[in-house]
Amino acid sequence: MLKTEVEKALAVLKNGGVILYPTDTVWGLGCDASNEEAVQKINSIKKRSEDKSFIVLLESDARLQSYVSEVPDVAYELIEYAENPLTIVFSGAKNLAPGVINKDGSVGIRIVKHQFCEQLIQRFRRPITSTSANISGEPAPAIFAEISSQILDAVDYVVDWEQELYTPKKASTIMKLGAGGQFSFIRK
Repeated sequence: MLKTEVEKALAVLKNGGVILYPTDTVWGLGCDASNEEAVQKINSIKKRSEDKSFIVLLESDARLQSYVSEVPDVAYELIEYAENPLTIVFSGAKNLAPGVINKDGSVGIRIVKHQFCEQLIQRFRRPITSTSANISGEPAPAIFAEISSQILDAVDYVVDWEQELYTPKKASTIMKLGAGGQFSFIRK
């Protein structure tokens, strides 16, 4: 079952499509984070301003240097010891679609600890976007049953995994990490 869902989602991502999928936090809308057309499609689905950036998911911190110019050493410790999902905003984003990157050149990246996401990203060999599965400005759905039909109908594929889970998940903590390991919290 898991392998089948990973295969189906993988095919959609490779074709520039948008998936609705479970993560270690809330249900998300995902696409190839290096494909600008796919990123714009998510903005259209969410009715979201194009000047907002996205969180990017990777399956391993070993791949951070492919998408960030400089990774402070403390980042690896933060990722390893974080008890809850942690998104770190790094300066110097690279090799990503422009619509994923903040105006200041930074990008939020989370090393995901979730079976489906890990397998999908590992197979895809590229980062995927993660943004809550809602119309911009509306509350983020805590469980699959709260996702609007407008979102369900707009995506290219709805992953059939963990749809029956009714324990609400919450968004990740977001921390901005600067040079020399200085940090500040954006969302706790």
